[in-house]
Amino acid sequence: MIANDSTPQAKTLRVAAVQFQHAPGDKTANLATLGRFVEQAAAQNVELICFPECCISGYWHLRHLTRSQLEALAEPVFDGPASRFLMELSQRHRLTIGAGLIELGPDGGLYNTYVVAMPDGRFARHRKLHVFVSQYLTPGDQYTVFDTPHGWRVGVLICYDNNIIENVRATALAGAELLLAPHQTGGCDSGSPHGMKVIARAVWDQRHRDPAAIEAEIRGDKGRGWLMRWLPARAHDNGMFLAFSNGVGPDDDEVRTGNAMLLDPYGRILVETWKAGDDMVVADLDSRLRERCTGSRWIRARRPELYLPLTQRTGYEQDTRTVRFEHLAEKKA
Repeated sequence: MIANDSTPQAKTLRVAAVQFQHAPGDKTANLATLGRFVEQAAAQNVELICFPECCISGYWHLRHLTRSQLEALAEPVFDGPASRFLMELSQRHRLTIGAGLIELGPDGGLYNTYVVAMPDGRFARHRKLHVFVSQYLTPGDQYTVFDTPHGWRVGVLICYDNNIIENVRATALAGAELLLAPHQTGGCDSGSPHGMKVIARAVWDQRHRDPAAIEAEIRGDKGRGWLMRWLPARAHDNGMFLAFSNGVGPDDDEVRTGNAMLLDPYGRILVETWKAGDDMVVADLDSRLRERCTGSRWIRARRPELYLPLTQRTGYEQDTRTVRFEHLAEKKA
């Protein structure tokens, strides 16, 4: 049967979201892990795979590094060795790959960057807008939305970027159908009385002898429970699919909770994992879900002339780097 013009045309995309425990500062080991997941994804006919924030360079240990040590770990994107590795994998397996690292920019700046390599030879890059792991990192200053060879328009926001609702809406307004949300989160000391708390290292170390204890932490308020307070709303309110990728296991003095998942534009979880270890989840995304989803309808009902206050400073704004370092100093004291 031939569909009439008013019938949405099916457009599907098979996506994978990965969680894995990176080796701090060991890019060779981390790229090897990434390569193994890409091979598994290719065997399942995945078209796009999302890896965590800074999974190539490592993350939480970065706060201990001097600027010169960060520069030694960083590399250019697009023509640096990690980017070339991602592109080679992308073209060999004919899938799009996104992964995070520390970038040494042509201006000498250091950035928390997410690189996306596409099988047609194109790259995309997102520099984290709200950085705080190191005072030597420079925040990005633009949104990242791009077309893929698979016929989908994709956006990227890294970890804390996703917590600022204006960032997600701006990405949706730029036409993103799928949001890649790479993270290093869960098991964090948020500094808030009702926010995330740390997971005791002993619970992780004893995960094979007492799997119920670590599962309770991963699925509880230190992991999935916290995510469920806001992550589905980002997808639902903006009418986008969302790929959440995260670290898992010990990351310096914190334990990441993984919880890799894929969500649809209604904020419903299509697939997820709470495995206490490296894992990958895969789902087929059907673009027809976006046609009349709540978020898409809400965006069409916007009245931008009312939103000028959103662009004006209130005087309460703070640099995320300053806020985070103040919290860490208080914690040490």
